[in-house]
Amino acid sequence: MNFVPRVSPLLILIACFVSLASAQTSSRTAEDSLHAAENSTAIGGYGNALYQRDFNQGTSSADLERVVIFVGHNFGSVSFFSELEMEDAKVEGGDDGGEIAFEQAYLKFNLDQTHYIAAGLFLPRIGITNENHLPGDFNGNERPFVETYIIPATWRELGIGFYGTADFTPLNYNVALVNGLSSATFAHGSGIREGRFEGRNASANNLAVTGAVQFYTGDVKMQASGYYGGSVGLGPRQADSLQLTSGVFGTPVGLVETDAVYDANGFTGKILGTIISIPNASEINRAYANNTPESEYGAYVEVGYDLLRFLHRSDEKRLVLFARLETLDMNASIPANGISDGSLKQRHIISGLTYFPIGNVVIKADVRFEHTGDQNQALILNPNPAALPYKNNNVFLNVGLGYSF
Repeated sequence: MNFVPRVSPLLILIACFVSLASAQTSSRTAEDSLHAAENSTAIGGYGNALYQRDFNQGTSSADLERVVIFVGHNFGSVSFFSELEMEDAKVEGGDDGGEIAFEQAYLKFNLDQTHYIAAGLFLPRIGITNENHLPGDFNGNERPFVETYIIPATWRELGIGFYGTADFTPLNYNVALVNGLSSATFAHGSGIREGRFEGRNASANNLAVTGAVQFYTGDVKMQASGYYGGSVGLGPRQADSLQLTSGVFGTPVGLVETDAVYDANGFTGKILGTIISIPNASEINRAYANNTPESEYGAYVEVGYDLLRFLHRSDEKRLVLFARLETLDMNASIPANGISDGSLKQRHIISGLTYFPIGNVVIKADVRFEHTGDQNQALILNPNPAALPYKNNNVFLNVGLGYSF
């Protein structure tokens, strides 16, 4: 019996256009202070550690997931922003895991009080978590799965973007031109995530356009964003040999997303829905045999309440009780030469507590209930004889902490 309630993904996606949503109010950091003082340099950062218990496997793990150092400088009308991230505490040749990479490195050119240009390695404004991913910005120890595998946050690429605020309307908008993806590195089970270049030897033969519109009304922020770009950066001769379409938007990937955020009087809410379309997935599979789907989708809804607000606490301490429901399918529709995998259709229920003893430090505890479809045995090559039988349901216990400054 499934212990995760059945919820129509279509209903959740429709609700994204009319409902409220949630995020913790971000604490002030060095990056925020950089805007205030000309000819100043700021150093800051954030990080988090996680303990996880996997009840199906009967195993536990502990990981320093990330430590990020922020360095920025305000020259006046131009500012520099950078974040250097290390994942999993250690990088050693021959071992899996661990990464040292720049998460951001860009220049911001202020045109006036409400318009600026960003150029370099930056995070496109897609979804809720991609731009706002400090440990205190989201409930639960794990970032939302929809914004990890459908929207591959933190998603950063090289490019240039224009950002603005409407003069007489509570409206923010932006449009950006960035390098495209690489369909050659799309991987079964992780959506388009492995197709990101992240600033490393990115192909500029294929490009992408992203854009977002944010609207504020009262305590609600609503957003719609999108992405459209090519996924084949090969030269024409190489692309023809693989029967792929190259060029600026050749073999395209399209993504649309909408979300809403609510935060007032101790109550928080968050809702998001997104769909990815890869119309030439069959050509990608013929060339690379990576089982690329034609479409993927994801949606989630979350509610929370600050229990200390109920006790009329007036200091910066917060204790948020929350629950989040996520549904996603990285194999929603497949081409004729694809192989269906029911395990990529997933539902997650996460519930727990997020405690802020001070504004920039957070302690988290949550339980995640996972339900997936059936595993396709045709996709299992060289199975481990010691592997446990696949189970559609699992439970995870997570405990962790994080900080930002």
